[in-house]
Amino acid sequence: MHPDICIREAHTDDLSILVENNLALAKETESLNLDKDVLRKGIEQALSREECHYFVAVISGKVVGQTMITYEWSDWRNGVIWWIQSVYVFPEYRKQGVFRTLFKHIENLARADPQVKALRLYVMQNNNTGQRTYHNLGMNDSGYIVFEKEGFT
Repeated sequence: MHPDICIREAHTDDLSILVENNLALAKETESLNLDKDVLRKGIEQALSREECHYFVAVISGKVVGQTMITYEWSDWRNGVIWWIQSVYVFPEYRKQGVFRTLFKHIENLARADPQVKALRLYVMQNNNTGQRTYHNLGMNDSGYIVFEKEGFT
């Protein structure tokens, strides 16, 4: 575990590294080549939205990991579920506690907010390393399967 990991909320000065990290994430996990201009605009929007927050892990002034949370209203729970998304850690910093530190930061924020009822994320079915990591952090398979329909402008 790296002893000098600092977590902070991302800001517009982090835009370029967030774009590069998301490009790498999509390529690594889903073999996708994202449209960089669309991605940049999407991250710019995320950084300005109230219901979306990027967090970065920093070691010696260098961003080495990231994640984002978005909010979902749950009428069943009368509260919000925070979705953890865009998880990326530079390969050379993996297995050093970077994501664990990001996750614990988010978990502490969630515990301090009575509106937050759960943390969720989705993971590719073949991402066994990610699944083990999330399980080791106390997360469980929710039993849900995510369906999607694209093509809306």
